[in-house]
Amino acid sequence: MNPEKDFAPLTPNIVRALNDKLYEKRKVAALEIEKLVREFVAQNNTVQIKHVIQTLSQEFALSQHPHSRKGGLIGLAACSIALGKDSGLYLKELIEPVLTCFNDADSRLRYYACEALYNIVKVARGAVLPHFNVLFDGLSKLAADPDPNVKSGSELLDRLLKDIVTESNKFDLVGFIPLLRERIYSNNQYARQFIISWILVLESVPDINLLDYLPEILDGLFQILGDNGKEIRKMCEVVLGEFLKEIKKNPSSVKFAEMANILVIHCQTTDDLIQLTAMCWMREFIQLAGRAMLPYSSGILTAVLPCLAYDDRKKSIKEVANVCNQSLMKLVTPEDDEPEEPKPAVQRQADPNPDDSLAKQEGTGSGGPDVSCDSSFSSGVSVFSPASTERAPVTLHLDGIVQVLNCHLSDMAIGMMTRIAVLKWLYHLYIKTPRKMFRHTDSLFPILLQTLSDESDEVILKDLEVLAEIASSPAGQTEDPGPLDGPDLQASYSKLQVSTPGRAGLLTTPSTKGLECSPSTPTMNSYFYKFMINLLKRFSSERKLLEVRGAFIIRQLCLLLNAENIFHSMADILLREEDLKFASTMVHTLNTILLTSTELFQLRNQLKDLRTLESQDLFCCLYRSWCHNPVTTVSLCFLTQNYRHAYDLIQKFGDLEVTVDFLTEVDKLVQLIECPIFTYLRLQLLDVKNNPYLIKALYGLLMLLPQSSAFQLLSHRLQCVPNPELLQTEDSLKAAPKSQKTDSASIDYAELLQHFEKVQKKHLEVRHQRSGRGDHLDRRVVL
Repeated sequence: MNPEKDFAPLTPNIVRALNDKLYEKRKVAALEIEKLVREFVAQNNTVQIKHVIQTLSQEFALSQHPHSRKGGLIGLAACSIALGKDSGLYLKELIEPVLTCFNDADSRLRYYACEALYNIVKVARGAVLPHFNVLFDGLSKLAADPDPNVKSGSELLDRLLKDIVTESNKFDLVGFIPLLRERIYSNNQYARQFIISWILVLESVPDINLLDYLPEILDGLFQILGDNGKEIRKMCEVVLGEFLKEIKKNPSSVKFAEMANILVIHCQTTDDLIQLTAMCWMREFIQLAGRAMLPYSSGILTAVLPCLAYDDRKKSIKEVANVCNQSLMKLVTPEDDEPEEPKPAVQRQADPNPDDSLAKQEGTGSGGPDVSCDSSFSSGVSVFSPASTERAPVTLHLDGIVQVLNCHLSDMAIGMMTRIAVLKWLYHLYIKTPRKMFRHTDSLFPILLQTLSDESDEVILKDLEVLAEIASSPAGQTEDPGPLDGPDLQASYSKLQVSTPGRAGLLTTPSTKGLECSPSTPTMNSYFYKFMINLLKRFSSERKLLEVRGAFIIRQLCLLLNAENIFHSMADILLREEDLKFASTMVHTLNTILLTSTELFQLRNQLKDLRTLESQDLFCCLYRSWCHNPVTTVSLCFLTQNYRHAYDLIQKFGDLEVTVDFLTEVDKLVQLIECPIFTYLRLQLLDVKNNPYLIKALYGLLMLLPQSSAFQLLSHRLQCVPNPELLQTEDSLKAAPKSQKTDSASIDYAELLQHFEKVQKKHLEVRHQRSGRGDHLDRRVVL
């Protein structure tokens, strides 16, 4: 510093002392400056005051010499003390050089700068608020200072500034938010702690509504929540907890839409605390904002669904995610479906969802929709509208939702509970919004069929519920059922009719809107037949699925849909099956289900007597496909009490190629005859006179069997048949002989027998072709 330079009005002694290396001498100089400035204040000499401040700033505080800088800092603090209440007029000139010294390489100098600013702020109090941003910016840097003395000094200044903000009602929150938004992303532990402490203070001030600006800082808060320091994480938890309390208290002022995507992102993090906190916020948002969250459904589901498969280690997250999932599902109501086309006889009535207790106060969000879903809703409208009891419309677009559900269902690595939740969602959407959902059915259908191979029975059950709803929903009735898989299946769809007088076939042409069935059964839509075709195709290509789960799947379908429709359609399809071995296996499976499953009790009763044209129609349809397997054909005749025809069939068995598989099936049939299902048949053996063909048919089976346990079983049963002469009573002698099955006279049994012979001839030709390749010779049995 030039000693000859004029520093007036500062005296040479003051200048010399300010440049001294000893603190005590600089302090004496500061007292002299304070005295000098007080005189100028008394004289109202603003020019000299500004000159003193400018000299201390430019010539000392911003000097290249460290001792000069220290002198400048203490001098500026002295000026502020002397100015008192008038210091607010000169704050910019006082503060700026001090803040510049915050970046000094010398830690002692940074400490003195902190001390000087403390004195300046202490005097100015509320007058410093217009300069709050620059003060906050400087303090945020000192909060991470490596020197403990500097950090301690900055903490004192920080507490003072917080007191001033808390006491004042003139804090410029709008101007502060951009700085807060920028600094909240700091990775420094101390800077984060500093930020969190300030948010806590601002949140506690009644006149400061930080909730309005929460979307600006929410992402940064969740970032800080993942800090390695336990203390910082705890502080951040407290801050987020306070915000959530305020959200619950004042939901009408919350910008739910602007924060939805932020929560979606943090709900997918690997940090347990962040994920659990974000999920709790999401739960509250869905329950408070209601339908305003629907446009973000695809993002929410992306975050929530994987959590449902968590184990007990993340039980809390799983439970909250489940509540989110259930709450979101309840928001979808029939009102979200497209309006039904006007029909003269049917009037659609949209019922409100009784489960949605918050629906009446829900509206649309004020932010843009989630970019991850193709949803949109009116912007600029408050989520809640206290002045109106009507709900603002929110349009539900399913494209994004279905895409997410399809993606999760296609991922075989995803957990069982997630897959079940996805299927529950699909079922719910088909129930609530069927017309919208059927636009997506063609893309969902293949993966739903593939899910039938899942390892979990519960997943398969839910999958079947969805498929059954698709197959039976009136919304699926279309003019064109769509492309059918397999050769000639499109053509066969229009040809599958059972010629019974007085009744149309079950399956009519594609121009029919629904598949006609008996008057007592529900109408199936165009997807029903497509479902049956694809299900059989899957059984054909995946034999293990048929073997392990085939019966389970078909039995459940019989509970969910109409059993008669299922058996009728499958029989029609199998009639044209080119793979005869599969056709025989499938017929055997269906026959076993028909004869043994409790779910088929009503259908068995319908077939037992063949009293109606519908039952006769069904019998003829089943018979033609059952011909793929001779033994199942006989069992069908036993079930329907067509004993004479059963005997005629068994007579034809002499022309068939008897194999081990054939004899095994005869063995199983004998075992079935001893089961409760055929109790009526065994009782009919008492009426020898009116059931001669039943006895002949059973003897025919006996003659087919080798000397095995089944042979002994059937032989013992036939030995119990009584002598007809011993059973004659007076009434029976007078009674006229009964003709068998007079009520099923419309069935052409000769034609059915010809059909049986024709089918067996085709099977024989196929077996001969296989034997020519050497893969069937070892299955022959020589009697």
